Amino acid sequence: MNPISLSVFVVFILAAFGSFGLLHEPPLAIALAVLAFVFAYSIKIAQQWQKAVVLRLGKLHSISGPGMFLIVPIIDTIAVWIDHRIQTTEVNAESALTKDTVPVNVDAIIFWQVKDTARAALEVTDYRQAIQRVSQTTLREMIGAAVLAELLSDRKNADIRLKTDIAGKIGAWGIEVSAVEIRDVAIPAALQEAMSRQAQAERERQARVILGTAEEEIAAKFVAASRLYADHPIALQLRAMNIIYETTKERGATILMPSSLVDFMNPRGAAKPE
Repeated sequence: MNPISLSVFVVFILAAFGSFGLLHEPPLAIALAVLAFVFAYSIKIAQQWQKAVVLRLGKLHSISGPGMFLIVPIIDTIAVWIDHRIQTTEVNAESALTKDTVPVNVDAIIFWQVKDTARAALEVTDYRQAIQRVSQTTLREMIGAAVLAELLSDRKNADIRLKTDIAGKIGAWGIEVSAVEIRDVAIPAALQEAMSRQAQAERERQARVILGTAEEEIAAKFVAASRLYADHPIALQLRAMNIIYETTKERGATILMPSSLVDFMNPRGAAKPE
């Protein structure tokens, strides 16, 4: 009983007791007592997010709510209360095989909302349970049609595919799917280790390729520099002097240089033909 029907029931019951005790009118008291039970059963209140499916003698009579509404006792019955807020359903596909025969555990969540109250109440026995089973079946079908790399790298596309497939199956029940999100894709530990080793090997291969490319570029630069120094001996001497300066600029360092290197750095001596 809701607060309004309870209040009306109490008022009529007190009036019935008053009629019987003070006025000594048993028929009036009985009538008031009957009215108390009638109003207590007839007055219904649906919350803002609720709608009630009212059947009259077994047939659909009305969709009532939100707010207060009345039903006829005995003749009318409320078959079900429908919540029109956005609902969530969690589904899990354990040990489902992908297209490349890899067992995975996938967790997903479906966001849905009842749009047609009558169809949700009359077209399916338990729409919540039906959504759960349809979503789980569709999730397994999607996993079986996808390879592991797609599930791991392109979840957005998988979410869109799931939403489209699930919405097409439960749309006839007056239910709309607003979003589907895959929360986790779990793979066996042994496969994780193999994938980790594969990724590490791929990174090592790329590092070696980059190192080899760098060596080629350095060798090409050395060849170009050797040609330049061959055509300009003074430039080579200046480079040698710069290297010596860089190595001796630290304080407290003692450098021993052979006399041939000193003669080489003498432009006049280097310019003399042999």
